[in-house]
This record gives sequence, C-alpha cells and structure tokens, in this order.
Amino acid sequence: MRITQGTFSYLPDFTDEQITAQLQYCLDKGWPLSVEFTDDPHPRNFLWDMWELPMFDMADPSAILLEINRCRKVHPNHYIRLNAYDRTLGRQTTALSFIVNRPPAEPGFRLQREEGPDRQVHYTIHAYATDRPEGERYRD
Repeated sequence: MRITQGTFSYLPDFTDEQITAQLQYCLDKGWPLSVEFTDDPHPRNFLWDMWELPMFDMADPSAILLEINRCRKVHPNHYIRLNAYDRTLGRQTTALSFIVNRPPAEPGFRLQREEGPDRQVHYTIHAYATDRPEGERYRD
C-alpha cells in the first residue's frame, strides 16, 4: 500500500533534483518551509513531529535539501514531508505539502466496521503501523 497524502502523492517518488526544483518554486513564491516526520501517517494525524525549526529566512534550496537529508539519515524508516506556508492571508496557510521520504515497506490501513443500535454502522481507519510500539513500527 502506498500512502497518498499531500501534493504529488500519486506520482512516483521525487528525486533530489525534482525536490530541489519544488523548493526553488516555493522560495520564488516567498513561502517559508518546514520539514516534518512521523511513523504514524494516519489521515487524522496531521500534527507530525517537526524537524528543527521552520526555515523562514532560508533562500537556498540546497540548504533546505541538506536539512531533508539530515532528517532522512536520522529517520530512514519514517515518512518525511515538506511543508510550504503562504502568509499572504495573514495566517499560517499550507500552500504546498508533499512526502519526500517513505519507509521501505508501507503497512497500510484496515477499515474497521462497528454496528450500533438501530442498524447504525460506524467505520474507522486503523493503521497497521500502530500495532507495534512507537520507534519499532517500521523495523523488520
């Protein structure tokens, strides 16, 4: 299963050259960037752990790629995404977000069905990754 969250998620993984091109696009728009990571990519888990501080004054895409690669080195079996923020509306608005690293094996999700009173049916999504403790979710 392949997690499809954010822009470009239906495309093959980007090379570092393609990521650099997207970084340059964001910088040309004046969007500050941040790098985040997680081992639980559940769709409702939108608060991933932040890698370092957001890069508000960074103007060099190669320096941002260096931070992405540092995060990849420390968290090779995690999902890592890049976020670009558009501040023109006077608040933090995510203008672009895409995954730049995935674990070698993506366990996916299952749909859990629960029947309640009066034939009500409720569905929830369960991430297989969360069956293992944090820090051990993507080790084989």
